[in-house]
Amino acid sequence: MTALVLGASGFVGGALVDALAGEGETVRAASRRLPTKAPAPGVEFVTCDLSKPETLPRALRGAETVYYLVHSMGAPTGDFRRLERESAENLADAADAAGCRRIVYLGGVAPRGAPSKHLASRLAVGEILRSGPVPAVELRAAMIIGNGSVSWKIVRDLAVRLPVMLLPKWLESRSCPVALRDVIRALVEARRVPLEGSEWFDLPGPEVLSAREMLAQVGALRGRKVPMVRVPVLTPRLSSLWLKFVTGADYAIARELVLGLEEDLLPDDARYWDLIGHPKLMTFAAAAKEALATEAPPPAAARIEERLVEELGKADKPSRP
Repeated sequence: MTALVLGASGFVGGALVDALAGEGETVRAASRRLPTKAPAPGVEFVTCDLSKPETLPRALRGAETVYYLVHSMGAPTGDFRRLERESAENLADAADAAGCRRIVYLGGVAPRGAPSKHLASRLAVGEILRSGPVPAVELRAAMIIGNGSVSWKIVRDLAVRLPVMLLPKWLESRSCPVALRDVIRALVEARRVPLEGSEWFDLPGPEVLSAREMLAQVGALRGRKVPMVRVPVLTPRLSSLWLKFVTGADYAIARELVLGLEEDLLPDDARYWDLIGHPKLMTFAAAAKEALATEAPPPAAARIEERLVEELGKADKPSRP
């Protein structure tokens, strides 16, 4: 079976390519740019751009399963929602023309309330792919804990770099974070899950945790107990100013992820894990410990307190007419 991994340069895509190749699959790893490293045995590198339909037929040729692991947050145009819809439509049409048998899409959990722009776009992409002519499996995950995850990087940096954590109400939002290792197993198995048509599944981790509890656990793993001060009026939009100087994550992407934390991101059920025979999941602490052990520690942030006060002061000043 040939599997095409779109978004192979990402942290999930790279791990998935290795996992599929390790099982003896023929893997075509696709991204907008060719990587500098040589491919592993059984892996072919190709370039394609989902916003350019003419680049898709060569990448899709002979592929039975297509993994869709791309997003357009941080796009230069700023209109990532339009780009994501168009990319999904282009892929659905091209996969049908190429005779692909299944699309596997990794999206996000639907919130209980109104979704942020990022989450709404993720859900819309899933709907487009599941409504297309090629059967699609949509897997919905909340925060993925692993080296390279932007959402994990935000939590890690806030927990290990801030001298004091301002605790807005949205940090009490709850989710079921899931380990990268478990997500990769879910994706690998998705190519052979028996389906009558397209379907979506949640990918919950084994625990329900608030963002505050995650920060506390990560801090404890690094031997820190970060003082937390409740600031109920601090909104996610204002709080995202932290990210400019606390985390090395891409700010445009990190800001959208933080804005998605206003609502709980809780799964409907955990039936997918039973369906694929993978009931034993890594705890948040175990996944965080593994991630910390496999990445370089973030550099110390100089004068964070002063820079935070300065940035918040700028945000509170009225703009000139």
